[in-house]
This record gives sequence, structure tokens and C-alpha cells, in this order.
Amino acid sequence: MTDRSDAGSGVDFIAAGDGCRIAYRMDGPKSGPCLLLSHSLGTTMDMWAPQIETFSRDYRVLRYDSRGHGASAVPVGAYSMDRLGRDVIELLDELGIGSAAFCGLSLGGMVGQWLAWRVPERIECLVVANSSSYLGPPRDWDARIATVRADGMAALAGPVLQRWFTPAFRESHEQTIAPVRAMLLNTDAQGYAGCCAAIRDMDQRRLGALISVPTLVIGGEADPATPPDHATRLAFAIPGARLAMLEAAHLSNVEQSTRFNVLVAGFLAERKEPSASVGRII
Repeated sequence: MTDRSDAGSGVDFIAAGDGCRIAYRMDGPKSGPCLLLSHSLGTTMDMWAPQIETFSRDYRVLRYDSRGHGASAVPVGAYSMDRLGRDVIELLDELGIGSAAFCGLSLGGMVGQWLAWRVPERIECLVVANSSSYLGPPRDWDARIATVRADGMAALAGPVLQRWFTPAFRESHEQTIAPVRAMLLNTDAQGYAGCCAAIRDMDQRRLGALISVPTLVIGGEADPATPPDHATRLAFAIPGARLAMLEAAHLSNVEQSTRFNVLVAGFLAERKEPSASVGRII
């Protein structure tokens, strides 16, 4: 069921299968093919602001707040990658969208991997940015969950922002980073912890071989959260995947927005000719 109670802001809502309210919005021509964007842990759909102008020229851009984040509801307890993936399927179902191109960063890229091997008929092509198929060890995520539950998001903000952006970018782009910092600080601690549990329990290392859709993997050369070797392993695990590395830390779509947009837009334009992009490394 779709709830348009906040339609004046451009944000609408659906109820997922378990009743969780999921916020979403759409931009771009109504007749355009659908491009679905999925954000990172600790941000919202607004993380994609640097991409909307470019992507919405040719695509009907659908973005959403993951459960526990932004305007979406915050269920108690731990979440799972299965549940995060089903949220996307149910969003597409509610909107009557049979299939879409998918671009996800970090947590969003993990969801994208799940969708691509679990329901490949719903994913036309896949972009996985600054992500991983396994991000252990679990004890590190348990420690992060304990910290955020005890001390709130402010306790994590400094270290997280250091992983998200290179020192040079933090020093020279304070105005760009400010809204990202606000997204992080405004994230509900329970929602953040719930998604941390989904990452903690995720292991898709043996499932990349099942992904048959055209795939672009983007990594950050200075990414300490999902280091370059994670991008390389992903690209080699997914048959025919294309790999591109950017001079950025974790939020490459913000730090290298122009280059990110060019890469993704070019890949999407080639999706009807997948052989043109197979195996190329940038």
C-alpha cells in the first residue's frame, strides 16, 4: 500500500511486507527507464544528490531510505540482508516496476549483490560501489553496535567521516561534507545498529559467481572501509564484471562525483551491449 502523506516534499511511502514504512522518491521523466539508487550505512537517499541532475536526464530515478534510516521506519532488533533485499523487491512491486537498473554504494552495494543473484529478473544491470561481499570479522560489528547503543551516533561520527573522505577532501570541502555529517548524526541509533547486524551476518563471497547481469564494480583507491582489494575480488568473482577505481575514500559518489557520474552513466548507456564493457579495467 502506498502512502502519499508527505507527497509535498517529493517523498512517498510504502509499507513493506512486515509493516515497516519505507520512504522513497522519484525524479526524472516518467517515461524513462528506471534506475534504482541504494545508499550507504549511516546516510539517506539524499546521499545521491550529486547524481540526480545527471541521472534524471535519461532515467526515472528511484531512491529510497533503507529501513532504520532517514524517513523510513526504525524496527527494533537486528536486520538481515534478506530483509533489506525484500524491502527493495516490495518497493518495486508496489510501484509496478518489473525490473530496474541498480546502483548501490557500500550497504547499498551489498543489497544490490543479493538482488542480482537472488532475483536476477528484477535487475537489468548492476553497479556496486565501495562495497564488499564480506566485511568481517563479526566482532568488529558487535563492538560498533555496542558503541552506538551506549553512546549514540555522535560517538562514531569522527571516525566514520575519516573513513568516508580523504584528508585533503575533508579540509577543502567542508560545505560538501556538512550535509553528509548531518545525515550520519541524524541516523537513528537503533536503525544504524540494525543495519550493522545485517552487514555483520552477511557472507556473499561464494555467490558472486551466480550474478549473471552486466555489472560495474567501482572502488576507492584510498578507501579504508572497503579497501581496493575488496573491489578487485568482487570484480573477479562476478562473471564478466567491469572494474573502475577512483581516487577517493569510501563515499566516492561525493568525493569524485563528476567521474562517478561519467562512469555510471556510460555503463548504463552500454547496458544493451554488455560485451562492450566486459573485462575492461580502468
